[in-house]
Amino acid sequence: MLAQAATADVAPANPKRPGLSALARFWPFIEPAKWRFIGAVVFSLVSTLSGLVIPLVTQHIIDGPIAHRHFSALWWPTLLVFGLGALDALGVWLRRLIVARPSSQLEITLRAKLFAKLQSLSIGVHDGWDSGQLLSRAVQDMSTLRRFSAFAAPFLVINTITIAVGIVVMLFLSWPLGLVVVICSIPVLFICKNFQQKYRIVSRLAQDQTGDAATIVEESVQGIRILKAFGRSGHLGRRFIRQVATLRGTELKKVHNEATLWALISGIPAIAIGLILAIGTWSITADRMTAGTVVAAITMATFLQWPTISLGFLLAELNNAGTAADRYWEIIDAPVDIQNPATPRTLPVPVSGRLEFRGTTFTFPDGSAPVLRDVALSIEPGETVALVGVTGSGKTALTTLVPRLYDVTGGSIAIDGVDIRDLDLTELRSVVTVAFEEPILFSASVRENVSLGAPTATESEIRQALDLAQATDFVEGLPWGLDTRVGEQGMSLSGGQRQRLALARAVLGTPRIMVLDDPLSALDVNTEAKVQAGLKAVLRESTTLLVAHRPSTAALADRVALLDGGTIAAVGTHEELLASSARYRYVMGSVHV
Repeated sequence: MLAQAATADVAPANPKRPGLSALARFWPFIEPAKWRFIGAVVFSLVSTLSGLVIPLVTQHIIDGPIAHRHFSALWWPTLLVFGLGALDALGVWLRRLIVARPSSQLEITLRAKLFAKLQSLSIGVHDGWDSGQLLSRAVQDMSTLRRFSAFAAPFLVINTITIAVGIVVMLFLSWPLGLVVVICSIPVLFICKNFQQKYRIVSRLAQDQTGDAATIVEESVQGIRILKAFGRSGHLGRRFIRQVATLRGTELKKVHNEATLWALISGIPAIAIGLILAIGTWSITADRMTAGTVVAAITMATFLQWPTISLGFLLAELNNAGTAADRYWEIIDAPVDIQNPATPRTLPVPVSGRLEFRGTTFTFPDGSAPVLRDVALSIEPGETVALVGVTGSGKTALTTLVPRLYDVTGGSIAIDGVDIRDLDLTELRSVVTVAFEEPILFSASVRENVSLGAPTATESEIRQALDLAQATDFVEGLPWGLDTRVGEQGMSLSGGQRQRLALARAVLGTPRIMVLDDPLSALDVNTEAKVQAGLKAVLRESTTLLVAHRPSTAALADRVALLDGGTIAAVGTHEELLASSARYRYVMGSVHV
């Protein structure tokens, strides 16, 4: 599954499929503001079509007042041209005014839906997507869709109608000259169709490669300390250059396609104007056509030149939007494999916090060998069980199953006798708190980071949690105390400081069940001892599953479970296992992660 998800980033499932169906799926988002979008098209049509009247006024002026030297009759056609110009300007102003808000709201709504979907997907699905790909879809693709809804889509309709009306007016004005425009329009249709098929493939490739480049930039920023420490900044820089060089080649293919289209579309109207001039001149000398008709026809053809030429840009935007829509729906349509049950059960009141692993088996979605096999373990309310094992034995995998970051693939996990898959996710995660070995902090204040799982926590409760985690002193030493922003990933803090804040977040409010993945690994011996002393009081109040790599951490537990080869090999107190299990002695003596 992970391999399939990663492959989806490289190319669309069917690159020749037009993105119109994907774009059509946005109608429910557009429908509430449909009259604004329709109004924008109407105002633009009024603005554009008013320009088609000017050549007819020009014909009247040349064949009327000028031909007959009735210059006193020029004032009203002149005023009419001024009026048409004012109408044109008014239409442009009104279109921009009424379409700005709904198009911006569309972008916000789509981004919010995308963000919500990303939050609902399991960790396994996230592992299959590069972060840069998700970033480019959430930012660049949404901007592309906004521009398309506000500009390209309306003008595809407007310019098509303008060209059609212009041809009809040309035929009415002079059918031979109108026929020239019709004949010259036929190649444009075939050129546009061929362009759309080719451009869409290249457009999708370019957008995916942009996501790959964004991934490299994000990784280099987040891992800047490692890159500098190992002197490998140049290596990743060269990798980035290779990626953007590939992207440059793809973009040049886009430019080549666009240039070919623009050249052909720009040249054909010019040919039409030349033919109109030639035929019109001959018709005037043959006394078959008036000078006003020829001037009006040339003016009309010149006016239609821009709507025709702009089709190249608009079709490119259509394909970019279609590709962005495909990429958007790929995420939205991704199945949510961890979700609320149809009829959730509730935990008994009050929640005692008995945690049971009943033949729990787990395999990662990539189809590799099972990580956990038939794990059987019961943790009584208020009991602390330390989970011990060598690297790769499945400790962290087991901790991710309790809050349903992953789902078991066999057996079950129960809280107070209720299968956690039958619980509402919000209720489950309000009962279970987690502190991971690698502490994750957000670009927010210390207060916001610590109270992330308990946003209603009081100042006193937050400070108690900080005291327990031995974090009060360094937090008070920060420039703004609890309100100090810790920066992205909390990298402005040391590893031990980040871990202590993560621990404070986990113990805030004394949750019924705590899952702590080696929460003291980054602490020095003295700080660890102080934190352990504070933890003992909290652990008596909560059911705790504690991943331990140090004997001192394992000694905190009431019992220790030895995980070996994905299954529970032994259970007992720290002292009992030291005395009875050679494997446990080996693990406690050799593992320092």
